[in-house]
Amino acid sequence: MRVLVTGARGKVGRFAVAELARRDHDVIATDLMAPEYEADLPGQVPYLQADLTDAGAAYAIIRTMDAVVHAAAIPDPVHHAPHVVFANNLMATFNVIEACIRWRTPRLVNISSETVPGFIFPETPARPVYVPVDEEHPVAPQDPYALAKYFGEQLADAAVRRSDLTVISIRPSWVAWEGNYERNLGPFVREASLPSPTFWSYIDAEDLGEMIALATESELPGHEVFYAANPDNVGGHDLAAEVRARYGDTVVLRPLNRVDASGISCAKAERMLGWRARRSWRDHLG
Repeated sequence: MRVLVTGARGKVGRFAVAELARRDHDVIATDLMAPEYEADLPGQVPYLQADLTDAGAAYAIIRTMDAVVHAAAIPDPVHHAPHVVFANNLMATFNVIEACIRWRTPRLVNISSETVPGFIFPETPARPVYVPVDEEHPVAPQDPYALAKYFGEQLADAAVRRSDLTVISIRPSWVAWEGNYERNLGPFVREASLPSPTFWSYIDAEDLGEMIALATESELPGHEVFYAANPDNVGGHDLAAEVRARYGDTVVLRPLNRVDASGISCAKAERMLGWRARRSWRDHLG
């Protein structure tokens, strides 16, 4: 397939590009950064510079695509003004979806976020209703990043109601790769008492790239939402004990398939996409 990957120079986009190219898809990369005005290297994926908050740019680059992986976004609510985060993320998603519909692109893989339920960046106290969190968990976002991601999922719902576009939205947990395992997750291994709103869940970037590729190749109808997290938690905590120690009986503890389970369940992705995470924080921090 001819596949466009937006946000191709970010953490998620880079690994999506690599995995899709490895599977012999015709991949086109796009992001905000300027291209290199040099001869292409062997095997180099073509790159287009585009600001997807501009509808014309979205229409121009999506026109000939068989599928789009939309990973472009400001990745959190804390490094930009709130209105910038919300406007950028929502309008880029709106324009991508509209362009897919009008050009009759069959498949969109929309990169959403684990923050959608609302307890990752809350301004007022929030907690999960149950653990492990899954796709059926209630949604109550507070911050502009999570809210824009949730609205993006709703845009996808509307798109499949009015067109032949099919969409898979993926909610990655904290994305980890060789270059940031120590910086981001190392402190949770060395200091077991550090809290985590999703109980030390994470997703290895290569495992996420594989899920994105499976979603791109999938023939699932309509719009499906999937979490992406590795099955273990960073530090190897006893998840049941941690939930009880932190929340008592105020958070429901659902059945676990391992003592050190992630705070996020990926059973749906395993069942419907045939995806299995194959890596662990222990490969880098063990």
